Amino acid sequence: MKHLVSVEQLERADIERICDRAASFAEVADREIKKVPALRGRTVLNLFYEASTRTRSSFELAAKRLSADVVNFSASGSSVEKGESLKDTILTLGAHKPDAIVIRTPWAGAAELVSGWTPAAVVNAGDGKHEHPTQALLDVHTLRQRLGGLDGLNIWIVGDVLHSRVARSNIMAFQKMGARVTLAGPPTLIPRGIEALGCEIRYTLDDLGQADVVYALRMQHERMTESWVPSLREYAAWYQINGRRLGAKQVLMHPGPVNRGVELSAEVVDSPQAVITAQVAAGVVVRMAVLYEVLAHVPTEARTPEGVPA
Repeated sequence: MKHLVSVEQLERADIERICDRAASFAEVADREIKKVPALRGRTVLNLFYEASTRTRSSFELAAKRLSADVVNFSASGSSVEKGESLKDTILTLGAHKPDAIVIRTPWAGAAELVSGWTPAAVVNAGDGKHEHPTQALLDVHTLRQRLGGLDGLNIWIVGDVLHSRVARSNIMAFQKMGARVTLAGPPTLIPRGIEALGCEIRYTLDDLGQADVVYALRMQHERMTESWVPSLREYAAWYQINGRRLGAKQVLMHPGPVNRGVELSAEVVDSPQAVITAQVAAGVVVRMAVLYEVLAHVPTEARTPEGVPA
């Protein structure tokens, strides 16, 4: 695999291979020296045009644990503020010969465009409302670790689907792994035609008890230029996942950051059913596996790199 710009490009076997390798990388975090030499001498450029805590830090940590050299670039304080275009920025930074570019932008489709402007491997760390493929992979990994697999699971994705790149990637990834996906939320926050991806649509949480996994989405205020719901208080009354709605055996997921008291009540965020912290932890090992995948070019069979546990 040369690039990772979309879950759509992945087959089930690809997802399983990446998650299996991520599981093997988990042991590295327990070492006294938390590094393996798998990408020694390679350079990874983290190019972030949007604010990020989890994704950026986990990509940086993942690259460093693989012994790669890491350069972090933020649009703020750069030539972007002087009007430099995305293409010119890529061409400029490309002169430094990075082996991989991890890019997050507010523009849908930007990662795919960048892959045509550079010989480096490109990893999509989120492009507008389009996709966030490594989030989907880490969510699959988290569920495999918690439940053993996704075949036959009934997964409900609840909330602001309209503005969510996580939802689009997860719908495809969960279904490729054998799960059934239902989207639930206010009609204004469910995109028209999204059922073409093979998921069911609900506008109430009356049947939420059918779900094995409840995946709550953040209300993305920063992407909302119109009033999509009457008020956050009314949204919470109808769609908040709380102790009354979450069953004792249901697994709760959220991509973070959480708006406590809006899409989730504080009690469920801190409940044993929530795997939100496990998702964050999975972010490092899954991104290690992705960087290894695109830089070591292992297309069909897993190879154990030097210093990596089998």
